[in-house]
Amino acid sequence: MPNTYKVLAQAVPASVNTLATLYTVPSATSAIVSCLSIANLHTASVTYRVAIRPAGASITNAHYLAYDISLGAGDSTFLTCGLTLGATDVISIQASSTSVAFQAHGVEIT
Repeated sequence: MPNTYKVLAQAVPASVNTLATLYTVPSATSAIVSCLSIANLHTASVTYRVAIRPAGASITNAHYLAYDISLGAGDSTFLTCGLTLGATDVISIQASSTSVAFQAHGVEIT
């Protein structure tokens, strides 16, 4: 099984307080997310959410890794967690501003 180490996804949500997809694991692939970064590009504090939806399931409270976490103006946070994801699993994101950048870094295994 080949491993491809890469930036899995980078996104700035287009809408405020709306769940958006950051990354979907391709079919016939597994992924390990080594780090999620969240950067507040805004001049005021913001909040963010991160969820893992197995096989793209509809969102439930059980899917959230982070929920309404506050991030100060110009601050960043790094979640180093080694998330293991299967084919079609989805990382979803949400922020209280369209000035929050999300990145996922890791490896895809095919």
